[in-house]
Amino acid sequence: MNKDNFDYAIDNTQVILAPQRQIATFGSTSFHFYLISELMDRANEVRVRDGKIHADRPQILTSEHFSRLLLEGFGDKAQRYVDQLREQARNFAVLRYGFQFRKTDVTERMFRDPLDAVIARTKSQVEDMEEPLSAVIQGVDDAWEVCLLKFTIDMIERSSGGNIGDFRKHGLI
Repeated sequence: MNKDNFDYAIDNTQVILAPQRQIATFGSTSFHFYLISELMDRANEVRVRDGKIHADRPQILTSEHFSRLLLEGFGDKAQRYVDQLREQARNFAVLRYGFQFRKTDVTERMFRDPLDAVIARTKSQVEDMEEPLSAVIQGVDDAWEVCLLKFTIDMIERSSGGNIGDFRKHGLI
């Protein structure tokens, strides 16, 4: 995949229905996704992929741990620089999110309908099922995994503030 295809997939990823919940702070979270894409070479042929993305519990990386990760494969000069960073950022913490995407959980269905009709029908079905951890995403067929990654990054951005607040409330950072 070239950069233009990658950028096109990112730019054309749209969350139609976002999960009602965010990534859990103190446990793993599984999101059910429905990724809808129109086939590029065929009019009114739409693919719906559905499956799960598993988000591991966010982990706190302290400045000590983070600096060790930065130093893998670097020499003494890098060590001195990281030592300076460590002194300046004693209260520095980073959250690390881990996702597992298992393709075995993915199923595909094809529809011969306009894209808007498939989107509306899928959204309505998900809303009727009242699945608070489900998402309906419109994306690009050939680069659907990139669209799914964009969704996961957006979920991390949405969740991180609440996760940091939870960690602070419990005195962990």
